[in-house]
Amino acid sequence: MNGNSIGKALVLTCFGESHGACVGAVIDGCPAGLPLTERDIQAEVDKRRPGFTLLSTKRREEDKVEILSGVYRGYTTGASICMIVRNVDVKSEKYEEIRYKPRPGHADYTAYVKYGGYNDYRGGGRFSGRITVAYVMAGAIAKKLLSTINVEVLAHTVQIGKVKIRRAPSYEEIRKNTYQSPVRCADPETARLMEKEILEASREGDSVGGIIEAVALNLPAGLGEPIFDSLDADIARMMFNIPAVKGVEFGAGFQAASMRGSENNDQYVIRDGRIITLTNNSGGVLGGISNGMPLIVRVAFKPTPSISKRQRTVDLKTMKEVEVEVAGRHDPCIVPRAVPVVEACLAFVLADHAVRSQRIPRVLKKG
Repeated sequence: MNGNSIGKALVLTCFGESHGACVGAVIDGCPAGLPLTERDIQAEVDKRRPGFTLLSTKRREEDKVEILSGVYRGYTTGASICMIVRNVDVKSEKYEEIRYKPRPGHADYTAYVKYGGYNDYRGGGRFSGRITVAYVMAGAIAKKLLSTINVEVLAHTVQIGKVKIRRAPSYEEIRKNTYQSPVRCADPETARLMEKEILEASREGDSVGGIIEAVALNLPAGLGEPIFDSLDADIARMMFNIPAVKGVEFGAGFQAASMRGSENNDQYVIRDGRIITLTNNSGGVLGGISNGMPLIVRVAFKPTPSISKRQRTVDLKTMKEVEVEVAGRHDPCIVPRAVPVVEACLAFVLADHAVRSQRIPRVLKKG
């Protein structure tokens, strides 16, 4: 399969399938001298594992991180960093029953056509959300790199189904509340309504989607490589490589289409000797280059396609129309699990651009 790598100076290559031996990531281009341990990576990967409740899958993966190369005596060496988590809690039997009956909303049919039926179909194989463990491992390294230039990346849930967050939480609330919530929402009142939305869909054998917002703070102005490696373009590309993502917007996003120029334009002022804008409708990016304001991106996820309702499909062997009922262990809403994934993806692109622009040097100095 082609297309398994992303990035220019900092390059992520990910590998593995949902029910294979492991899922892993190889990072090339990480500067030498970055303090790094398996505990650093594990802390981020653990965020991807919500508590096992009615809101999440019953698949119980430990997701224990192993660093195989690129780190020696607690520091990155400049060599390729290879990391894996092993797949342990795998139950593939149910997928044999639907091997030739592509599940609606999944990549089963398109993968079957492209790879002639040789692809690993179990649990979605290469197209499963399981592969995002590799994104989070890469993001853990990226976040450590960004911390060397004081850049912080946060993400939180702003919508699940028809329930939208009622107010913009402060950055401190996002830091404090997001990972205390089963739905990864920074507003506790809205979080409770989101939980009800997920449970209601689950009881009906259905699922819901939602929207995640990510923010990068203290990002320096000047990151981005127009035209075709623009900062927002690269971020959007990375986000669309998360399974189930169907939309990406920055700042005011689609609302800008209904605004006038006088409303949408971010006017410049000087505060404490620094140029800032009075508003941030651009989401921190203009002309594909960061402008020094908080970078704000929102990512829309479709409902989990694995539902227990009976649906129409086609038997690829007999070429007859049939019905399928998807069994297995699936999240009724993947949004809570995707919050650290979105966070990691934003961090990875920003770190790549920071290395490319030499904001982060190729060799880091101790202390």
